Amino acid sequence: MIEVLNRQKTARIRARRFERLLGRLLRRYRRGRADVVLAFVGEKAIRRLNRTFRRKDKVTDVLSFPAGGRSADGKGKGDRVLLGEIAVCVPRAARQASQLGHGLEAELAYLTLHGFLHLLGYDHVQGHEEEEAKAVAALRRERILPFPP
Repeated sequence: MIEVLNRQKTARIRARRFERLLGRLLRRYRRGRADVVLAFVGEKAIRRLNRTFRRKDKVTDVLSFPAGGRSADGKGKGDRVLLGEIAVCVPRAARQASQLGHGLEAELAYLTLHGFLHLLGYDHVQGHEEEEAKAVAALRRERILPFPP
């Protein structure tokens, strides 16, 4: 199950497009039976999450919360596994998109991909950027949401 939540009022979010993006990512990385939650949030919410879970009292663009392989019921049983949750800060993404010269939806897609790779265990030291570049190229070829140049 893929769940996309819009918890902000800054921009219109086309949830179905992000569901398709996450569906493609789950298939690409052979996690078809996994559940993912993607929440689009405002600055207060992302700052609160960042302060609570990372002890950094500031706004950030994306946070990922891997579930550690628990099933959707939280008991580690059953067919489905909760891969984790991703929170994307829409106002921060809008500023970044403007600074980088591309659209908001492209920035939100990129941040979703970035957060998703963190759920899989990629980090900035061990191959995250290389894997991100490969995934962006593949998603561009498949024409799954606009991705930044």
